[in-house]
Amino acid sequence: MNLPENLRYTTDHEWIDEDGRVGITEYAQDALGDVVFVELPQVGRALKAGEAFGVVESVKSVSDLYSPVTGIVVAVNTELSSQPELVNLDPYRAGWIIKLNPAMDSADLLLADAYRSQIEGA
Repeated sequence: MNLPENLRYTTDHEWIDEDGRVGITEYAQDALGDVVFVELPQVGRALKAGEAFGVVESVKSVSDLYSPVTGIVVAVNTELSSQPELVNLDPYRAGWIIKLNPAMDSADLLLADAYRSQIEGA
């Protein structure tokens, strides 16, 4: 399982990078199966840590997406509108979902080793 060390993870299987980009983990996209639709929020929307901001729909199910930190949505990955499969193909780069301007750092985020321990225990 690919878990980049430079990212921080949530217990809900989202990740955030140092630039504020947010996506779902390889583990999450694998559990979902083929992603067929991603609902994106409006740029400018204020989010609280843990707040749902959209959904990802796959051939298996529909799952909410949760903000890993409090902040403002400054960009969305519009490529996902026509190519939602990018979430499956490259969840940590081309498959990012939103970019936040974080209002604060969150102590609730996990380092890669802690997240790995969580999913291996599931």
